[in-house]
Amino acid sequence: MPHNYFDTDVAATYDEGSPEMFAPEVLGPTVDLLAELADGRPALELAVGTGRVALPLSERVPVHGIELSAAMVAQLRAKPGADRVEVTIGDMTSTRVEGRFGLAYLVFNTIGNVTTQDDQVRCFETAAAHLEPGGLFVVENGIPVLRRLPDGERFSVFHHTDEHVGVDEYDTATQLMWSHHYSSDDGGATYRRTSVPFRYVWPAELDLMARIAGMRLRERWADWDRSPFTSTSPKHVSVWEKISG
Repeated sequence: MPHNYFDTDVAATYDEGSPEMFAPEVLGPTVDLLAELADGRPALELAVGTGRVALPLSERVPVHGIELSAAMVAQLRAKPGADRVEVTIGDMTSTRVEGRFGLAYLVFNTIGNVTTQDDQVRCFETAAAHLEPGGLFVVENGIPVLRRLPDGERFSVFHHTDEHVGVDEYDTATQLMWSHHYSSDDGGATYRRTSVPFRYVWPAELDLMARIAGMRLRERWADWDRSPFTSTSPKHVSVWEKISG
């Protein structure tokens, strides 16, 4: 079982750390597109977390979640409508649940929480194992910022206030990165640090993982609003289809 970086203390404040992800202009298009792709069929969310997406989506299609952190699920269970979302505690690289789904999805860069290439492939295999033929797997993931780093630079600041400084650290030899968070309760006089590892991955690499798992690329957009994906897009929303037979 992989290390759980989203235990009690992190889970208790997880939603507060990304309030922008709950904004209607962000969450609305996400749920709309997933509901359309599900087309009335059951959906499976890998790394369901605190239910940011699963709860509103479950108003439109049946949703089952897989989640490693029981503390994150406890946060989900405290929210209205939680009884609509069945959750299995387990590792999304290996856990299996009963039934077949028309849609599986993984949002908000969470594929990067899986820190080896082999396990990222297993994540795709988990999705494919639960999909009916023609079912869809959707991944939302950022594009690594390496092209914007000066030669030899390893660090990129992604957030900076008196209360929080966020710095990503990149190792191009291993495709590993670490998000370092420096948080302060006294306006910046003192900080406490937490660090979480990730493995960054390019869209083309994800396409190969999908092929290994028996899926092929159907769509790729820059965001949930179906805007075109280009060489300057900071993230992508990709859809792979399980090959029949």
